[in-house]
Amino acid sequence: MNVPVTRPVVIFGTLRSASLARYCLEHDSALRVAAFTVDAEYARDREHEGLPLVAFEELETRFGPEDCRLLIPMGYQGINGVRRARYEAAKRRGYDFASYISSRASTWPDLVTGDNVMIHEHAIVQPFSRIGSNCIIRSGAHLSHHCEVADHAFVAAEAAMGGGCRIGEQAFLGVGSVLRDGIHVAARSFIGAGAVVIADTEADAVYVGNPARKLARSAMEVSGTW
Repeated sequence: MNVPVTRPVVIFGTLRSASLARYCLEHDSALRVAAFTVDAEYARDREHEGLPLVAFEELETRFGPEDCRLLIPMGYQGINGVRRARYEAAKRRGYDFASYISSRASTWPDLVTGDNVMIHEHAIVQPFSRIGSNCIIRSGAHLSHHCEVADHAFVAAEAAMGGGCRIGEQAFLGVGSVLRDGIHVAARSFIGAGAVVIADTEADAVYVGNPARKLARSAMEVSGTW
């Protein structure tokens, strides 16, 4: 269970990832969710799921940095660039971030993570692995010993890494993907669902299949936008 904090949490987003984050915090942490926030163009209502919905650009008017912490659980749109942009914007405005590690995840007491990290149920993070800031680790993912996940990355459900793998900034590992030990996934690489990666990847490239092969399309093309 997470350590209790006095400041409530404001969740960025109104899509399914935001609903999931709220459910996890309310049922498996000591954190209290106070509101949701989105970019002004999407803030068409004043409430979401019974809580206040505040335009991100005007967040300080209701929930200042001294009053709350943020959690940004967004997906991998724009090869994780959309989540990164909101995270960095909030940080510049003085906001701190909450993190969530499921009580059902398997981690060790000396696990090192950054802020705005979500590690879901049945994920396994072995000793000597490190996770940067603004990362999402979905259910059942397996990070073997001495793995490193850089800032702004997304590891989907059941993805498995052998020992000593390094995941670059904004990289994405799809559902059920497999990395041989020692693999380096370059920044903003997109590893498709079920891909088996047996060699280091290139930045901004897309890899699919078993063994994984590089496609002609870029990671930005296949990862969508907000």
